[in-house]
Amino acid sequence: MRVIGIDPGLTRCGIGVVDVAPNRRATLVYVGVVRTPPAMALEERLREIGDGIDAIIAEFAPQQLALERVFAQNNVSTVMGTAQASGVAMYVAARHGIPVTLHTPTEVKLAITGYGGAEKKQVGAMVARVLGLAEAPKPADAADACALAICGAWKSGPGFAAAPVPAGLGVRDAAPASSRSTGLTPAQEAWRSAEKSAGARRLNL
Repeated sequence: MRVIGIDPGLTRCGIGVVDVAPNRRATLVYVGVVRTPPAMALEERLREIGDGIDAIIAEFAPQQLALERVFAQNNVSTVMGTAQASGVAMYVAARHGIPVTLHTPTEVKLAITGYGGAEKKQVGAMVARVLGLAEAPKPADAADACALAICGAWKSGPGFAAAPVPAGLGVRDAAPASSRSTGLTPAQEAWRSAEKSAGARRLNL
C-alpha cells in the first residue's frame, strides 16, 4: 500500500509518501514540506498548499491519504490555519478519488513508538528506524508526515504490528504493565487500550 501523510499547517505543511509491504515493512518514497510566507494572502497560501499536495499525488499516485486530526488549542489562529490546510488536503484527495483517514497525535505516537506521550524526538527516531534512514526527516513537520503515513498504512491492514523500539528511547518503560500478562508487546497493549477508550467514547456520544 502506498500512503501519503499530511501534517497540515499554513507556514509549513509536511508531506510524506511511504510504501508499506504486507509484512508491514515501510519504505520512504518521498518527503518534503510546502512552505508559504505569513505575508502572503490567505487564499494564495491555501492555493500553494493545495497545488503542492496535488503535484505529489499526481507524481506518486498514493492509494490513501493519512491526515492529522485537528483538535482544539489555546491559540485559535493556529488551529484555524491548521484546519484550513486540512480542508485543502481533503479536497485535493477527494478530487483524486483517494480515501482519507484522520489520526490524532496520540494515535500516531502509539502506532510508531508504542507510547501515546512520546516526544517529537522519539517519534522522529522511530520514523528513521522504521524507514531505514540514517536520521529523521527534517524539519519535524516532514517527520510527522511520514509518521502519519506509516500509521495510516498500519491501521488499514489486518491486526497491528508495532515497530521495534530501540534501546535508550525509554518507550517500553512507559507502556502499561498489563502487557506482561497478556502476551502482547507494549505497543500492541497500548494500541488495544487506546482502541477500547475510543470505542467507549463513541458509545457515549
